[in-house]
Amino acid sequence: MRLRHNLRFSLSFIVAAASLPLAAYAASPIEIGFPIPLSGATAVYGRPVLTGAQLAVAQINAHGGVLGRKLELLPRDSKANADEAVRLARELIIKDGVNFLVGTLTSAEAPAVSTVAKENRIVFIAPTSETVRLTDPQNIHPYIFRATSNTDVEGFASAQLMANWKSVKTVATIGPDYAYGRDVVGAFVRELAKLRPDIKIVDQEWPKLGEPDFTPFITAQMSRHPDAIYSALFAGDFITFTKEATPLNYYKAIDNRLIDSGAVGATDEAQALGSAYPYGVLVNTFDPVIWAGASEPPAHKKYIAALRAFTHERYPSSLSIQGYLAIEALADGIRKAGSINSDKVSKALIGMTFDTPVGKRTFSVKSHETFSPEFWGVMVKEAAYPFAVMKDPVLLPASYPIN
Repeated sequence: MRLRHNLRFSLSFIVAAASLPLAAYAASPIEIGFPIPLSGATAVYGRPVLTGAQLAVAQINAHGGVLGRKLELLPRDSKANADEAVRLARELIIKDGVNFLVGTLTSAEAPAVSTVAKENRIVFIAPTSETVRLTDPQNIHPYIFRATSNTDVEGFASAQLMANWKSVKTVATIGPDYAYGRDVVGAFVRELAKLRPDIKIVDQEWPKLGEPDFTPFITAQMSRHPDAIYSALFAGDFITFTKEATPLNYYKAIDNRLIDSGAVGATDEAQALGSAYPYGVLVNTFDPVIWAGASEPPAHKKYIAALRAFTHERYPSSLSIQGYLAIEALADGIRKAGSINSDKVSKALIGMTFDTPVGKRTFSVKSHETFSPEFWGVMVKEAAYPFAVMKDPVLLPASYPIN
């Protein structure tokens, strides 16, 4: 009897022990590699994108996670460098064994990491990169997804706005000399020629991303005396540029007729520049945060309240929404697939519509990107705020054919 009892006990112990790794695996987190600039000139955008992702993860985990498992972010500083982003992506996949990739900021990093995602058959969602090259027919593959619009959409909106300035006859452009700058400025010039063939482009400047001294570009542009400027400078570059341009009367010379598509309507830019912000310029942002004079959607109010509580900031970042919605989209794709297998999640994401704090978005069946119109408006001084805010933000363009 004792032998039988011991045998039954031993068998039970073996079965229980054998099941432990499976139980532990089932309870292990779903890991998401997150390369993003956390230092350098673009960190002013990179850090809040990560914060938005962290908020989404915290909210999802508070409600039981996804498929009964918690989400876990593994952030890494890509330094806005394509080679570093690639190195980190490979390390996250091979060494850390992440299940998915989300992140990168610039149009240099994202296409490079997309290649790594393709090689390793792992879903990668880019929250901010806009270059058309990321998901064009030559580069599209099953694992790349974009949670924002491309440079064609942004250039089109910018050209529409410039075309409305009937007194403008000459325009100069300035943009960073890499994929985003070249693509969005190219789209702007192309569309403007259709809408206003009477406008002449009199100067084009191409500073490098992270340029420390914009003075030569500023003086060269001013020497051509344009009626208006189209700029694609963003993040720390716009801050540095403005601090150098204002004493030279750059904005005054064009009566502040500048349109910038680099999301410089963000609270991040406005707070960094304070009273030095060039009031009156027409700019865009992913999220106004402060809806001065506009009707704010209830879903956005709820999101901002959560972001304020999470960051302990009265005026949180406009960029956080992109990290937030990228994680929400990935979580929806995992739920829809009922699996963390990237092939299954990819199929679930293609054509999927998901909710965001600023409206529904859908991943295109062909290009895997979303039509995500941005908020545009004039930056004004409001007595209630110690920095520039966007007056009456409007989503533009109203429509655009996404492949």
